[in-house]
Amino acid sequence: MITVFGSINMDLIATTERLPKPGETLAGTGFSTAAGGKGANQALAARRAGATVRMAGAVGSDSFADGALELLRSAGADLSLVKTAALPTGTAHITVAGDGENVIIVVASANGTVSTSDAETAIGSMAAGDMLMLQLEIPAEAVEAALDAAKRKGVTSIINIAPLTPEAARLGRKADIVVANETEFELLAGAQDLTDAQREDAVRRLHQETGQTIIVTLGADGVMAIRAGTVYRAKGLKIEPVDTVGAGDTFCGYLAASLDAGLAFPDALRRAAVAGSLACLKAGAQPAIPVAADVDAKTQP
Repeated sequence: MITVFGSINMDLIATTERLPKPGETLAGTGFSTAAGGKGANQALAARRAGATVRMAGAVGSDSFADGALELLRSAGADLSLVKTAALPTGTAHITVAGDGENVIIVVASANGTVSTSDAETAIGSMAAGDMLMLQLEIPAEAVEAALDAAKRKGVTSIINIAPLTPEAARLGRKADIVVANETEFELLAGAQDLTDAQREDAVRRLHQETGQTIIVTLGADGVMAIRAGTVYRAKGLKIEPVDTVGAGDTFCGYLAASLDAGLAFPDALRRAAVAGSLACLKAGAQPAIPVAADVDAKTQP
């Protein structure tokens, strides 16, 4: 079983031909809303991948709350650890360009009320061998409490160190499995503008220091990872992206679900990479997360 302890948002999405420069106003080409939040996105991805999933977090008592939970509820995720806070439901304000690139401003609101007490409650209901998924859109102290409680209980922890907060590097070292994109990994490595060979050297060095499974997502170049001393690489699909919002969350959810189901690590990496690619073919975060049948059909050799 997988418990996701993280953010729940409503995404407010504007599309435009290109991203604006600082101080520039552009005409948009469309607007939509969609359920989001890195925690909820990863929970839905894990559920669509076939895992039993429980979501722990917070929403407000406003009109966005039901919409933010709608797809998780319809997918059969356990929402018993989602509390209602006095603040509004969190929002993400997303601008997507014609080439699929995006910029995002996240307003935490209810997500900021998630506490160390909530962490203890979430981990307290887990069993040794379960999987805990974390991101950094809830308070750092709550994430740290969850990581520490998971270690004490023998729960396997996976942290996606996004968004890139000041605590990301420190918290990342507390998890069993850490997932980072290229920029986030450079924070962990303490180096910038790494070549592929330098990145692999840094991955090996960090793994030797921490013993963690380290996974670096590389966009169109796939993924690099190290586990138990062995470096792995996996490719996604060659696609023309429509919207890259949520691709990383889809990767994380499918990775956790695949490992939870007992897939070999390289097979789990490949399945997650394919899922992340497919998530780029539709607009929005949660609406674009593919179902397992579609991912598995594309994962076959």
